[in-house]
Amino acid sequence: MIIDYKIHQVSEYINWIYFFHAWSFAPKFATVADIHDCVACQTGWLDSFPPEDREKAIQASKLYKDAKELLKALDKKYHTHAICELFDANSQGDDIIIGDTLFPLLRQQSKGKEVFICLSDYIRPLSHNIKDKIGVFASTVEKEMEHLFDNDDYMRMLSQTICDRLAEATAEKVHEYVRKELWGYAKDENLSPKDLFMERYQGIRPAVGYPSLPDQSINFVINDLINLSSIGITLTENGMMIPHASVSGLMFAHPKAQYFSIGEIDEIQLADYAKRRGISIEQAKKYLAANI
Repeated sequence: MIIDYKIHQVSEYINWIYFFHAWSFAPKFATVADIHDCVACQTGWLDSFPPEDREKAIQASKLYKDAKELLKALDKKYHTHAICELFDANSQGDDIIIGDTLFPLLRQQSKGKEVFICLSDYIRPLSHNIKDKIGVFASTVEKEMEHLFDNDDYMRMLSQTICDRLAEATAEKVHEYVRKELWGYAKDENLSPKDLFMERYQGIRPAVGYPSLPDQSINFVINDLINLSSIGITLTENGMMIPHASVSGLMFAHPKAQYFSIGEIDEIQLADYAKRRGISIEQAKKYLAANI
């Protein structure tokens, strides 16, 4: 399933905290996105900051205004794109079998933990002889959007950070649609965007490159499953997505599923993962450098 969105359809799903983080603003300055744009509300918001933070708050206010203007301009011409498919799936050890495709995963093994989690734990084991389901998704912006201001440093960074947020916002909106309609395991869900940002929904949506799914090269497996080029995404030799403002990953419905970090792994698991992944240990070390 491929869905195209106008910019205004996904804008309300932008988590502004991460936008401001990219500009080195503390989360408290992202509250400007919650303020009405009338003069009185804006003045009251600025006055809520102590004198030493006032200048930073003024900068945040201007940045947010510029971002909103850019969103309006982009909405006149561009779209974001998403693809998502539901597959029959079962787990087998630290792998998920998705259709005929083996999707290898990593398991926590840091000292001091009582339970060592792997994403495969959230899928029914193959030995149960009952099929489970999993979602595989990707979202992105149009390539041209990342190169609209190559001769203006400020606008180029503004555009890039907005594009990053739009790709994430598109993934958020698609995940909501999957839960409530396509998969339909949460038909009665009624959550605000802030509720979504606080992950109050059932299930999880781990993305490639994030703590529980750190191997960027797993995008090649995702590409085999859902054909990323159908929404304009291409992969580099290391599995990085182009456009840069793209997100890919998996969707789990298990009611106890939670986000987590793999952390450090030892040489034994590294070698086992490389074997299951069908790559050399040296390649695995390159892809998982932050986990070794």
